[in-house]
Amino acid sequence: MPKDDFTHVRAWVFDLDNTLYPPAARLFDQIEVRMTQFVMDTINVNRVEADRLRRHYWAKYGTTLAGLMSEHGMDPTRYMVDVHDINLDHLQQDHALAAHIRALPGRRIVYTNGSAPYAERVLAARGLSNLFDAVYGVEHADFRPKPDRAAFEAIFAIDALNPQIGAMFEDDSRNLAAPHALGMRTVHVTPDAETAEYIHHHTDDLTAFLARLTA
Repeated sequence: MPKDDFTHVRAWVFDLDNTLYPPAARLFDQIEVRMTQFVMDTINVNRVEADRLRRHYWAKYGTTLAGLMSEHGMDPTRYMVDVHDINLDHLQQDHALAAHIRALPGRRIVYTNGSAPYAERVLAARGLSNLFDAVYGVEHADFRPKPDRAAFEAIFAIDALNPQIGAMFEDDSRNLAAPHALGMRTVHVTPDAETAEYIHHHTDDLTAFLARLTA
């Protein structure tokens, strides 16, 4: 039973996008449009090239922002505000998910490659506000993104979190390699299961998975 693998866990770390809300909400569709427009405006390329660069930077650096910073010396502040200025009206509150998160023993945090203010907006729309002890965005790791191990280490140092008693929930499998190496339990939250030595568990239903841990 999955519950047996989590009896030691007292630090629960959740990604945000496509993890604490279902991929069907398609928030990232809005964000990707704004990212592409930002690349167009910032480095003066057409939409096709901007979209290609957005994807290339995500694959190479972990985030489009990290690529823009590395290759164009861009100040991240305006980018973080602009690309996360999206509509959340269609998000639904999930009271069952909230109840199971609340029942987890120990410290609960959100760690996203987005910004903390954006994360707080999403949590509010999902009815998950005031459940977490801390919410960290990429800005808290000096804009180093997941999957960079140094980014995880920076966040865990700020939080005084011991990864040996931690669990990481993520939709992007790349972002589970470093937590696994640090000694965390890892859960891949996605419709499509992947097999890797750094993935301990898979679920396509976070609420149901947490229900099994808190029963």
